[in-house]
Amino acid sequence: MSEYRVMIVDDHKMFRSGLRFLLNSVPNINIVGEASNGKEFLEMADTIPIDIALMDINMPEMNGIEATRIALEKFPDMKIIVLSMHGEEEYYDQMLDAGVKGFLLKNSDADELISALEAVMAGKSYFSQELLVDILDQKRLHKLRTETVKLSQRELEVLKLICDGCSNAEIAEVLFISQRTVDRHRSNLLSKTACKNSTSLVMYAVKNRIIEIS
Repeated sequence: MSEYRVMIVDDHKMFRSGLRFLLNSVPNINIVGEASNGKEFLEMADTIPIDIALMDINMPEMNGIEATRIALEKFPDMKIIVLSMHGEEEYYDQMLDAGVKGFLLKNSDADELISALEAVMAGKSYFSQELLVDILDQKRLHKLRTETVKLSQRELEVLKLICDGCSNAEIAEVLFISQRTVDRHRSNLLSKTACKNSTSLVMYAVKNRIIEIS
């Protein structure tokens, strides 16, 4: 496991301190700074190399949505994981559009934090299981895209493997098809579902019950 340079962005000092204490006990994680809002985070990002930002949504001066959008325009290799609470699901689509790679509940334990960090640094997406169940339970979307979007059996197979975090090469190996064919299916999925990236595809699959959440 490589060393990850992590920034904590949240407007509650006590929460930041608790999260720092939790992560300080984890090998290979270097907390490079804390910010109390999006504006402060962006100012620090200009001078401090950051691999991953753990980002709150609702903050004064500049919220996590805008901060994420600006940060990823300037630093496209940076990974951002949302720190969320129950009841903030209305913001998830905006955060996905901004380019976040994962969602964690603020009460996540150290093991889940590590899993999320490792997943996003490996180029995958990470979603707290509890948050995904929450989204389904609240039935946020009354009109799901599957009412009009028709996916082929092969596209569904590719989508499920994307949700498992598989790369194009891994999908090609599992399905015995070429990577070029996988690329075509992925492009078709993005086009049909109006999703912008693999992270959005995972959320789409959850909302439309294409994958099962236990």
